[in-house]
Amino acid sequence: MSLIVAGRFTTFPAAEAVAEQLFARGFLEEDVNLFFVNPRGQHARHAAQAAMARIPALASPALVSPHLARNITAGAVAGAVVGVVIFGGMSASFPIVVMAAGVGAWVGARIGMSASRKQVAEHHERVLRETRNSGVLLAVHVGAENQAIAAEVLSAAGAAEVERASGRWQGGHWADFDPTRAPEPYGEAGRQQA
Repeated sequence: MSLIVAGRFTTFPAAEAVAEQLFARGFLEEDVNLFFVNPRGQHARHAAQAAMARIPALASPALVSPHLARNITAGAVAGAVVGVVIFGGMSASFPIVVMAAGVGAWVGARIGMSASRKQVAEHHERVLRETRNSGVLLAVHVGAENQAIAAEVLSAAGAAEVERASGRWQGGHWADFDPTRAPEPYGEAGRQQA
């Protein structure tokens, strides 16, 4: 695992200016990485979900769930089958079997929609637990000897948050960055080690 010090900025130009300061202090380009962190709850979203969220009529959390159609369809099919089995086995007339299938499908679809709402509620609960703010993250691959210099440059340049992490640095990038994991403030990391 590599030692990483990172700071959050509001714009790319601000972060790029700080990167130039780091290069002037002896850091190499392959040890500095800039990337944008999405707002809470928007990590790894599918393009279709993002498009639906931009349309006000479709922005309801129940409709944005990727499993909604599957749950409603499965519930409707199961309900229709149950309705046909119950009333078809009683040698009822064709219109009664059709009505039983329709009522069963309606009840099953409602149950499927309820299951989707539960999944959406669980997603929102995960989003509420996320603590990382969005913005441009400037990550610096450091060693024990130069981590304080990187933290000092980031703080002096006005980074909103300076954090310290252990991660996999690969090809000039923080390869295993997890935006849902809470950042560990740099100052607290130093106090814990002391």
